[in-house]
Amino acid sequence: MAKEKISLEDELRLFREEQEKALGLAEKHQWFDPVPRRFLAKDKAHTTILFGGLTMAQDYLVEGALAGLGYKVKNMDCPDNESLRFGKEFGNRGQCNPTYFTVGNLIKYLHHLRDVEGKSKEEIVSSYLFVTSGSCGPCRFGTYVTEYRKALRDAGFDGFRVLLFQQTDGLKQATGDESALKLDTSFFIAFLKAVLLGDILNALGYRIRPYEVEEGATDAALEKCKQYLYRALNRRKGLLPALIRCRRELQSVRVDRTRVKPKVSIIGEFWAMTTEGDGNYQLQRFLEKEGAEVEVQSVTAWILFLIWSGRYDTRKRMHLREADGGRQGLQGKNAAARIRMLGLADLAVRFLFQSFARIIGLRGYHLPDMEEIAKVAHEHYNNQLRGGEGHMEVGKLILNVVKRKVNMTISVKPFGCMPSSGVSDGVQSLITEKYPDAIFLPIETTGDGAINVYSRIQMMLFKAKQEAKREFEEALAKKGFTIDFLPRGSSMRRPLRQTRHVVACTAANAVYSMTGPLFGRFSFRRKMNKNLVHE
Repeated sequence: MAKEKISLEDELRLFREEQEKALGLAEKHQWFDPVPRRFLAKDKAHTTILFGGLTMAQDYLVEGALAGLGYKVKNMDCPDNESLRFGKEFGNRGQCNPTYFTVGNLIKYLHHLRDVEGKSKEEIVSSYLFVTSGSCGPCRFGTYVTEYRKALRDAGFDGFRVLLFQQTDGLKQATGDESALKLDTSFFIAFLKAVLLGDILNALGYRIRPYEVEEGATDAALEKCKQYLYRALNRRKGLLPALIRCRRELQSVRVDRTRVKPKVSIIGEFWAMTTEGDGNYQLQRFLEKEGAEVEVQSVTAWILFLIWSGRYDTRKRMHLREADGGRQGLQGKNAAARIRMLGLADLAVRFLFQSFARIIGLRGYHLPDMEEIAKVAHEHYNNQLRGGEGHMEVGKLILNVVKRKVNMTISVKPFGCMPSSGVSDGVQSLITEKYPDAIFLPIETTGDGAINVYSRIQMMLFKAKQEAKREFEEALAKKGFTIDFLPRGSSMRRPLRQTRHVVACTAANAVYSMTGPLFGRFSFRRKMNKNLVHE
C-alpha cells in the first residue's frame, strides 16, 4: 500500500510536536490571568488597601478621604529608579515605562514588608491588596492589571489581590453586595474632593514656588496645608476652616514676581506628565531649577475629558438609528437624559473646584473648555480617537500658542507609547509648522538617559527664556517703566495675587497690571524726566 501523502500543515504540526516533546514543553500550558479574589466585607477590618499613581499630594489626600470612610489605606511612595529595577526584573520584556515603575513600586513595597518588617508571604497576601485604574484603547494600559498579577506571581506573591477600577464605569463598578469596597456616591464624592484639592495645591505650588524669596518656604507651607486637609477629609467635617488655614499659610510666603521666568507647560501621556519622580526624570523640579515656571495639567481636566467623551459618544450614537434599532439610537436608553446628566456632572465638578479654589486663594485659574479643545484639534486629529490623551494634546498646544498661555510646551511620554508618540512626533510637527511661534519639545522617558533629556530641554529652554525676556521688555516699554524704576510694592509680593493675563510671562503680566496711585507716581516721574531732557 502506498504511503499516504500528508499536507504541509500536518507536517509542520508533527514537527512542532516533536520539538516540544524534545524540549520538555509538551506538558506546559500558557499562563492565564485568573479571576482575582474578591475583597469581602468580612475582611475589611484587617485588610490594607494600597494605591498610587496620581500626584503625591493627591495620593496623600485620597488616603485621608478613604480612611474617613472606614477603610485601612496606605498610599504608595512616588516610584523611583529602584522601583524601575524591580519592574524590569519581574515584568515582561518590552513594556512601557509606567508599567515598569508602577508594578515595580508595588513589588518593592511588598519586599519591604517581607524582608524589613518580617511579615510572611501568607500574611501579606491575606492582609493587603492593590487598587488600580483600568481602561481600554490602543494602548497597553488595558493590560496593566494582568501584568501586575504576573509580576507578583514571579516575585513570590502569587495570589496577591489586584482590584481594577474602570475609569469609564463610574458608579456602575461591579463590586457586589458582599464586597467591602463600596463604590457608591459617598466614595466618589470623597475621592473627588481629594483629587480637586490636590490639583489646587499643586497649581498654587507651581505658581508660587518659582518666585519665593526664601527657598523652601512654599514647600513648607504646602506640607502644612496637606496635613490640614488630610485631617478634614479623614474626619469628614471641618473642610472650610481647613481651607482658610491653608490660605493663611500660603499668604505667609514672600515672593518677588519681578523675576523674569519663562512659563513652560507639561503635556503628554497621563502618567508621564503627572508623576513627580524618576519616572519623568523629576521634570517639574528640573525646570524650576533651570529658571522656569511650570504649568502642570490637572487630574480634574482628565475627569472633565471623560465626561466630555461620554456626551460626545452619546450624541454620535443617537444618529445610529438602523444599528441601534431605536428612533434616536440607543434603543431602550434615554439618550437626552444621559446627556443632561453628564452636563450636570461637568457643572458640578467645575463648581466644586472653583469653590475650593476661591476659598484657598487660587485666583484666575480656569479649567479647560473641552468643547474648545475638541474644536481646535479636530481639523488635525479626529475627536473619536481616544488613545492616550486623544485630541487634547493637539488642542492644548494650539491654544498655548494662540492664546499666549505659555512660552514653551513639553510633551513627555514613555518610550514606545503608541498613542502619544503618534501625536507628539507626528501630528504636532504639522502644528508647529502651521504655528511657527510654538516652542515645542517632545521627549521620551525610558528610566535612563536623563542627561540627554536634560540637554535637549536646556537648549529649547534658552529660546523660551529669550521669549519671556522679550515679553517683559515689551511690557516695560508700553507702561513706560525701566528695570531700575520698576515699582516693587506689596502688589508684587503677594503670593496669592493673580495678575490679568496678557502674555505668557508672569513678570510681564505683573508689569501690565501696575495701575493706581503707585503707577501714577512713577508716571509722574517719567513725565518729569522727559521734561528735563526736553529742556
